[in-house]
Amino acid sequence: MEDARASQFATEHDRWECEVVHPLLSRTPERQASFETPSGIPIERVHGPRPGDYARDLGFPGAAPFTRGVQPTMYRGRFWTMRQYAGFGSAAETNARFRFLLDQGQTGLSVAFDLPTQIGLDPDSPEALGEIGKVGVSIASLADMEELLAGLPLDRVTTSMTINSTAIVLLALYVVVARKNGVSTDKIGGTVQNDILKEYIARGTYIFPPAPSMRLAGDVMEWCARQAPRWNPISVSGYHIREAGSTAVQEVAFTLGNGLAYVEELTRRGIPVETFAPRISFFFNAHSDLFEEVAKYRAARRLWARLLTERFGTRDPRALALRFHAQTAGSTLTAQQADVNVVRTTIEALAAVMGGCQSLHTNGMDEALGLPTEQSARLALRTQQVIAHESGVANTADPLGGSYYVEYLTDEIESRARTLIEEVDRIGGPVAAIERGYQAARIHASAYEHEQRVNRGERVVVGVNSFVDEDASSPEILRVQEEIGRRQIERVIRVRRERDAARARRALDRLTGAARGSENLVDPVIEAVDAYATIGEIRASLETVFGQHHARGGL
Repeated sequence: MEDARASQFATEHDRWECEVVHPLLSRTPERQASFETPSGIPIERVHGPRPGDYARDLGFPGAAPFTRGVQPTMYRGRFWTMRQYAGFGSAAETNARFRFLLDQGQTGLSVAFDLPTQIGLDPDSPEALGEIGKVGVSIASLADMEELLAGLPLDRVTTSMTINSTAIVLLALYVVVARKNGVSTDKIGGTVQNDILKEYIARGTYIFPPAPSMRLAGDVMEWCARQAPRWNPISVSGYHIREAGSTAVQEVAFTLGNGLAYVEELTRRGIPVETFAPRISFFFNAHSDLFEEVAKYRAARRLWARLLTERFGTRDPRALALRFHAQTAGSTLTAQQADVNVVRTTIEALAAVMGGCQSLHTNGMDEALGLPTEQSARLALRTQQVIAHESGVANTADPLGGSYYVEYLTDEIESRARTLIEEVDRIGGPVAAIERGYQAARIHASAYEHEQRVNRGERVVVGVNSFVDEDASSPEILRVQEEIGRRQIERVIRVRRERDAARARRALDRLTGAARGSENLVDPVIEAVDAYATIGEIRASLETVFGQHHARGGL
């Protein structure tokens, strides 16, 4: 039936072009000679039915290949989790922001960490100077984590932690605080990002070389599979790849390729795919081209299900279902006319919802200028609430499914992403490609091409290269107080002075010894943080065994 409709459409389309379109174009040309998505996918004047197998390629929500969503009823049953990313300054300040967001109706927590925490530096490290608490909360020891989570219902709220190189440390801190508050490990719910491969590709906050870093990521995944069944031990992240300048196709390809590498790491340890794959989550960007973004999410779900079946033989629906968190694109926010960012964020959030996200963060309108103020954070959350309760898009699963245009884009993104994954495979897989700088080079080329198009005026950015308003006022900016750094330095020095130093030393020595062997390192790290060893001391203990990574090129 579909093939017959496609054939009929092709015939009628040709007649329409000749009899209607061409005479019109001779008098009124189109805005440009050709149209394409930001990924370079050609856009036809009108799209129609294409040959294909509906049951195979689309199916139904909650059933493989999950093109139309991972739950049968999607948002008719429960809305996505509204998980606003927050963190700045001290643990006490961030705890207050969490309480504010929960009071405003937020349904999950998401923690942003400062750069020293992300790369395992204590606040009194000379390299941490000027960065303490600036882009996230400063966490150096168990004392900070206890303050960060004070009074929060850890048995009821799920917490996402955006942390990678030091993911094993932050997970251990969370586990210890939960236990001290009477919440057993099997009851905690949340996510630790733990995606080290994308750090080498797009972001740069790595510490150790790829091989030991993969060991640490695998240790977290293995430990959670056995000890923390409600915890997602990895969130394979395309968000940062896209923020670095990739296309939607590259975002899907490099993210799923990294995901396959993590699956291979766990299967090498003898853990069945069906045991851990249901807890693998993904993190995608919600960018500005609405239809390409919706198609991107649909294509990613379908391709992931197919790749897991093809490469690992699993047909377990729980393992095949790609669940993802989305965040609106920080790279699309402009410092000029910052209030216009509310419109950008709304479009991007709408794409994430119509694409079937499981949780969502909407950026504040002022984030091109600094961390969001309370007012900006409230408006960002209200954007999600309006979409959920007033727009009607949540009342049916896959609301754009069946659109000829969206189905065309879904097919194209899946096909092009698969081709790119196979290119990486021919190099030797994601780790080998990282060592050659392959992914970073492809992303840099795409970023450069985008900037050139903006500079030439071929891609309009309202308020930047078009519709400029030199008199537009800037919003109030949240500024982190400079004394935060001094207080955090004093705090970590006090922790070292007041703890049982011998106990901390024994725990750190045990960690170093375990790193020299093949033992899973999560329990030794838990022992170390429980003894109030600092994040910098834990990094140093591992560094004596693993060394540091120094990029040959790119990041």
